[in-house]
Order: sequence, then C-alpha cells, then structure tokens
Amino acid sequence: MTIIETAALTKVYGRGEAAVTALDHVNLSTKAGEFVADMGPSGCGKSTLLHLIGALDRASSGSVRVEGRDISTMSDDELTALRRRRLGFVFQFFNLSPVLNAVDNAARPLVLDGRSQESAREKAAGWLGRMGMGTRVHHLPDQLSAGQQQRVALARALVTEPLAILADEPTGNLDTRRPRARRRSMSSAR
Repeated sequence: MTIIETAALTKVYGRGEAAVTALDHVNLSTKAGEFVADMGPSGCGKSTLLHLIGALDRASSGSVRVEGRDISTMSDDELTALRRRRLGFVFQFFNLSPVLNAVDNAARPLVLDGRSQESAREKAAGWLGRMGMGTRVHHLPDQLSAGQQQRVALARALVTEPLAILADEPTGNLDTRRPRARRRSMSSAR
C-alpha cells in the first residue's frame, strides 16, 4: 500500500528575478515499511520536501497524497489531525518547548490530541526509555546535551506510533560510540 506519494511537486520561493526553485517536479512514492533517505548538499530542497509532505507548507504546483488523499483538499482541522496522528516529525533544530521537561515534550502530541496527561506521560516515558533517556525524563531541554534533545525529539515523533516519520537530519546530534579496541589503543598511546 502506498503511504506517501508526490506528483510533479514543485516549490518556488519569491517571484521574478528573485525566484528560487527549491523543488522541481519531484515524484516520490513510499510504501508501508520502506525507509527512504533524501540526501544532498545544503540548500538542495531536502527540508522543503519534508515540509511539503508534512503539510507544513504549500506547494507551488504538483500534489502530495497521504494514504491516497490529496492534502491540498484538506481543511485546516484535517491537516492538523493528519500532522498530529499520522505523521511524526523530527525537526533539524528539535523544536522542544524550553519550559517542558523531556517527558512532557515527548508527550505533547498525545496531550494535544486529547489524551490524559497521565496516560500521555506514561507512553512518552516508555519511548524515552527506549532512547536511553529513562534517567533524564524530568530534565528541561537546556539541561540536556544536543544528542539528548534529539532523542527527546525522536521519542516525541514516535509516541503517536504514526504512519510515517519525517525526519530532518535525525541523527546529526546523536552521540556515537567508539569501539572498545579503539578506546584502549588511544589510552595506551598516552
């Protein structure tokens, strides 16, 4: 089953001589369970594509279909429900609320959708635990490293168990682990 499909998707910013074509007739089709990576240099339209698919911006021309439905025909309420229930977002700069702790940031989509605070927090805590953040659930974003903030953003995207995850640089700030042998060789070199 096709989950997301674009046809001749085009986005132009500005007009006349100042016009910049960010996307030019992009055709894309994804099925359930597929992993699709949109790669390219800075400024090539990767974020623009995600924003159009996620109904955060409108195309200049072409179409986006989610589960067979053209999102340009949806009302604002329908688009809000689509974004809240069917699409998970991981933004490049996290977009965490600075006044909410990790668990409340991760629970936010469920709370906005009417779930009780207690139930939403419980589910969010589960996702944060899966992300290795179980001991940091009560910390505010400014008390977390960039990698930890990104894990909170990932948990927030997954908490609704969406149809698709739209992730803009989702691993850019995640910590990497060096192999043990490499760590030993570096410390023995000192």
